Amino acid sequence: MVDTHAHLSICEPPDDELVADAEQAGVRRILSIGLDEDSNREAIAAAEAHDAVFAGIGRHPNTAIGFDDAAAADIEELAANPVVRAIGETGLDYYRDGAPREDQLRAFRAQIEIARRAGLALVIHLRDRDDVEQPDGAIAEAFELLGEDADGVTVILHCFSAPARVAEAAERGWYCSFAGNVTFPRSDALREAAAAVPEDLLLVETDAPFLAPQPQRGKPNAPEYVVATAAAVAEARGVDYEALERSVEANAERALRW
Repeated sequence: MVDTHAHLSICEPPDDELVADAEQAGVRRILSIGLDEDSNREAIAAAEAHDAVFAGIGRHPNTAIGFDDAAAADIEELAANPVVRAIGETGLDYYRDGAPREDQLRAFRAQIEIARRAGLALVIHLRDRDDVEQPDGAIAEAFELLGEDADGVTVILHCFSAPARVAEAAERGWYCSFAGNVTFPRSDALREAAAAVPEDLLLVETDAPFLAPQPQRGKPNAPEYVVATAAAVAEARGVDYEALERSVEANAERALRW
């Protein structure tokens, strides 16, 4: 299995331990995601130190305050490193409003264009108020913006949170990645979405150290636990784990070119 979204730099155990535990659990590759200038460099350092790790770099919407041309240029410069396989996570977060919406949109648009120029996947974070899609919310606005500006860009909807948009995402060829919350008892809508995603657009992740799957819920998440999320997705789709593993690994290889 592979973990297509983790934040090694903010997990408590050292990278060596996280990677070793993941490998022991059968997790062969990890995409470590940066959130800002410092963690972008930490993600690259982890990737340079471990053959199983690759990096995603960007500015998270909650850290988008003051995003400007210099911030965009820094991401684009780092993107030339061969261990970098994705731009982001970027997107829109209207749940926390950690940054002004105009800054979030500026950072989002810039990172779409960086991903296009670099030929890298674009990792998207979306969260609406009350965790429910709003007519004028983050999900609706981001889908519209991606539809206008991201043609030809490989889009990964990380921690998929738009069950009503599965068909639209599939029609546009966007990858849908499911995290540990798909295992929660009340996540029926997410499991239905995981069952509906076309086989060639399905990914799984941990979002470690966040969103530990149900068996570890309440504890810090780690890349090794992606196997529990994958098992829940396999069950929702009515396939065996090995079949899901083959599909997810092939999809990740195609999307991230690792």
